[in-house]
Amino acid sequence: MRTSSLLKSLTLGVVALGLAVSSAAAKYPDRPITLIIPWGAGGGTDATGRAIAAVLQEELGQPVNVVNRTGGQGVVGHAAIAQAKPDGYTIGVITVEINQLHWMGLTDLTGADSYAPIALYNIDPAGVQVSADSPYKNVADLLAQVKANPGKLKGSGTGQGGIWHLALAGMLNAAGVQTSAVPWVPTDGAATSLKELVAGGVNVVTCSRVEAQSMIDAGKVKAIALMAPERSKLYPDLPTLKEQGVDWSLETWRGIAAPKGTPKEILDILVPAMKRVTENKTFTEVLDKRGFGRVYKGPADFTAFLKANDASLGATMKAAGLTK
Repeated sequence: MRTSSLLKSLTLGVVALGLAVSSAAAKYPDRPITLIIPWGAGGGTDATGRAIAAVLQEELGQPVNVVNRTGGQGVVGHAAIAQAKPDGYTIGVITVEINQLHWMGLTDLTGADSYAPIALYNIDPAGVQVSADSPYKNVADLLAQVKANPGKLKGSGTGQGGIWHLALAGMLNAAGVQTSAVPWVPTDGAATSLKELVAGGVNVVTCSRVEAQSMIDAGKVKAIALMAPERSKLYPDLPTLKEQGVDWSLETWRGIAAPKGTPKEILDILVPAMKRVTENKTFTEVLDKRGFGRVYKGPADFTAFLKANDASLGATMKAAGLTK
């Protein structure tokens, strides 16, 4: 009797838990949602994340509040997303750095295993930017100075070992130059690095071309190369690194994810809502106007993408000497 009673109690408990989850999902969302962005205000992740929040709150009928959680080269914000209560009320933008940080020994988090991937929405190639009054007209000019005066020029774009650091290290490595020849100045993102470039604190910034657009439009910064397999239709006059004799390309990406363990009933609401966001005219116009590359991969394809990207970045980082 005791065993039977225990089994009955356990069964009733499981049923009650299932009903509670279903009930929560039926009401979801019934309060504001937090969207965590692991990088500073003004950068590409912030801009695209806020564009998503503006449309997603229309889709879900609740405010979507953006919170920038910076620090630790992206670890702080990415950890905040992963460690949040998996109830659908905290989601976030995960970026390519999540597949780099563990290779550097800074976290155990990975994109595919530490989250519930919802949608990949953006991919952009890296670019090479210098100040508008810089004497460097192309990559050959820049590399000539680096070779002649190793350690004199400083680079920036993001945190130590981040995607834009890898972009510079990979470029130097492909050009046969020691990566230490251009010391890296870590920041909380491209927007801060570009300000340092204009102020003269650094000499070259590797970040996406689109993140530098406002500074380029203001006549303060100029782009001299795109780290892509071929020229962009958005910037047809900007030559690739390969055209300039350096066989190297690199892309960044951004996607939306929830904490691992978020109930399927909640994801069944968030996933289609996010797909509608990526198709929404307001969202697409924001990205197109600013030059962000638009893509869409749902949960399964995004997860596969994350796994492949992790392996690829690990191999590249090892070759560039950026792994621990």
